[in-house]
Amino acid sequence: MRSLPLPLALAARLTPVAVLACAGWAMSSGPAAPQDSAASKAGQKTQTQSASAPSSTAVSQTYSSTPAPCAGVTANTVKSLVPGAPTAGKEIPSTDTKLRRTCSWNALKGYDYRWLDVSFEITESNQAAQKEYQQRVSEKSGGGDVPGVGDAGYSVVNLTTEDKQQTREGVVLIRVANALVIVTYNGSNFETKQAPDTQLINTGAIKAARDAVAALEGGQKN
Repeated sequence: MRSLPLPLALAARLTPVAVLACAGWAMSSGPAAPQDSAASKAGQKTQTQSASAPSSTAVSQTYSSTPAPCAGVTANTVKSLVPGAPTAGKEIPSTDTKLRRTCSWNALKGYDYRWLDVSFEITESNQAAQKEYQQRVSEKSGGGDVPGVGDAGYSVVNLTTEDKQQTREGVVLIRVANALVIVTYNGSNFETKQAPDTQLINTGAIKAARDAVAALEGGQKN
């Protein structure tokens, strides 16, 4: 083997560096390499398991569909709130009956007119229902809480006058998990032009809301 044309002193200094470099290469390409490969495979396995594991934040729905809305209010309640109306009610057409359904009752008995609507709405989650509930409550001022019904309840009564004819309308909004129950109840007297008093309309709307919530909670859950 030919010797390098370097001075002996310089060659002597470079020899330890070369030895250390070779030793470093041997350590990186020796037994340690399979361990790195095993760790990489373990990491890939962990990532795969994490990807396949169900998310802890997955959205679950308590209710996936509404009950039959015209069965949401008892016959006795209909008779007391809307005298003369067929207790079977009339369902209002909906673009998606799985997410929203409404039933309506109305009748004129003598000069007294009454109208009752009950709607059920299904949202994608409890959080979505809570957000929708709060937004609707904020749009209707002057009302108050309805305790003891669902997870949250609110009612408001307003008086309107058109051509000297008064109409008083009560709205009750109830949230139950990811579902909303909305009741609208109003009345007029076409002889006196006066509207029923606030207490009558408010208690009537809340009574219908209690029936509707009971029908929802008594239905099928997920």
